[in-house]
Amino acid sequence: MSEEFVQAVASARAMGQRLSIVGAGSKSGLTGNESSAEGRLLSTVEHTGIVDYRPDELVVTVRSGTPLKELNQALVREGQMLGFEPPEYRGLGTVGGAVAAGIAGPGRPWRGGARDAVLGVRMINGQAERLNFGGQVMKNVAGFDVSRLQAGAYGMLGLLLEVSLKVLPLPQAEQTLALEVSAEDAHARMLEWALKPYPITATAWLDGVLHVRLSGAEAAVNATAMIIGGQVRPDNGFWQALRDHSLSFFRSGTIACRQLAPASPLLPEDELIEWNGARRWSRANSGTGGYRVFGAGYAQHRCRDGGGDPAIAEYQARIKAAFDPDNLFNPELTDADVAA
Repeated sequence: MSEEFVQAVASARAMGQRLSIVGAGSKSGLTGNESSAEGRLLSTVEHTGIVDYRPDELVVTVRSGTPLKELNQALVREGQMLGFEPPEYRGLGTVGGAVAAGIAGPGRPWRGGARDAVLGVRMINGQAERLNFGGQVMKNVAGFDVSRLQAGAYGMLGLLLEVSLKVLPLPQAEQTLALEVSAEDAHARMLEWALKPYPITATAWLDGVLHVRLSGAEAAVNATAMIIGGQVRPDNGFWQALRDHSLSFFRSGTIACRQLAPASPLLPEDELIEWNGARRWSRANSGTGGYRVFGAGYAQHRCRDGGGDPAIAEYQARIKAAFDPDNLFNPELTDADVAA
């Protein structure tokens, strides 16, 4: 299958065509591939399968088109998980798409993001060359950490073939607590708890209720639950629905998201607060430039020119030129602001 991808890239380059990379299409709103692709679609949906899995070393290598649901099921059977909790999007999300988009779930501040989990990649660049970066070990200090550049690059640097990811053991115990508090009180508590050694792995305030997930050793979870208080609630899929943006809140219209420093003051429009206050969701109105927008359970991105650091833009342009000098991949994103 990888040889077919090489030939497809080489052919497109020779003919002056552009290529828009897509998996199962779950993130088409993020890239615009669903309706505004300027190039021929290059799909990884059939490039699936777990290449190598070493539970004792906490490393798994997967082809880019592998459904996240399939990978998660394999990991659970071994008592393990992806720490960055990428959204499955109703079973359509793929490993390559999760890494390319750099999207992480509720546990991002505590367990790391997509790029923190990437150990190595195999890919094809814009010159139809196979490239290998990183490896399959936790500690890899050989050369530049180029593999993690692919996380959040939205496929603009090349076509991912395989990704090696760090996995984590499933927690021994887990509880979800619910406290009925105001947004201001919830925010204050989140910031206070962030300074303490509590086994918190997710926080979310919505509709007047602060949800707190505790994960870890049973004794630590129980002791912290006694300190935090509130009601112990069954998960009932809340964190999974939050991860996949399928809560009823996300079906209430177009939803906007801002990522800020956790201690940033709350705004009146903040309706859902995550990550100790770092991620704020609200129903989008006019003037939401710079927001990452989601809706109806699927990521819906609206790129807006919010300016940025010219020095960073220069570096990004140089990296793009090194990987894809002919601007072959995902042309609809070339000038879009898609920084993770």
